[in-house]
Amino acid sequence: MLLSSLLQNDAYDDCLKGMSIPCIPKIQSMIEDAWKEGFDPQGASQLNNRLQGTKAWIGACEVYTLLTSLRVKCHIVDFHKSTGPLGTHPRLFEWILNYYSSDREGSPKVMCTSKPPIYLQHQGHSRTVVGIEERKNRTLCLLIFDPGCPSREMQKLLKQDMEASNLKQLRKFVGNLKHKQYQIVAVEGVLSSEEKVVSIYIFDYVKLEQVELTSLRFLVKISVIPLYLILHYFGFVSFNFWSGHL
Repeated sequence: MLLSSLLQNDAYDDCLKGMSIPCIPKIQSMIEDAWKEGFDPQGASQLNNRLQGTKAWIGACEVYTLLTSLRVKCHIVDFHKSTGPLGTHPRLFEWILNYYSSDREGSPKVMCTSKPPIYLQHQGHSRTVVGIEERKNRTLCLLIFDPGCPSREMQKLLKQDMEASNLKQLRKFVGNLKHKQYQIVAVEGVLSSEEKVVSIYIFDYVKLEQVELTSLRFLVKISVIPLYLILHYFGFVSFNFWSGHL
């Protein structure tokens, strides 16, 4: 669903030129090609460098790998534990609200944005967030496309005389998302060829920790050797590769 949306967005014409909506085997093949380029070697190793012909799940890390290899700028945000009562994840909803509100002008009741959908992953299943509602009482509600939803139900949403009750299956409130952990892949633009090379060494993974009720801490982990390679690539440091001395 995310790829089909990007293919309809002119901003991504350059990096997705000539591409059509891929089937699952094609997506598996594209991820394997990204691994061969050097993206996510740990993930590739865990799956024995092979997806085609297997029943291995395609998760947030594989989606990030695929998009980055196509020069689509994105990152993973990990909501690795509950941040609300009864196992809920209100911080997830707040993050998505900020994502869709960042380019908002004024306070219209309905805001259309050119921002791509968000890939939402939890154990064993993935869905696509296409919007968010903020009620008068400040309650948040995600609008989610679920591939597990019967196609006949989704087709009802395309009708001009669609009934409001048909939106019920799209709406997910904080109390509806109670899995232990969620990961999202958020798209932010297009990578240059140079940025794509750097992305091979940086896995843009952000973990949200609950520090205080009003603050978030972002942790980005980069191993030392790839960091040297990145700095060297941009000319900030030089070192003798063969001897390993700075």
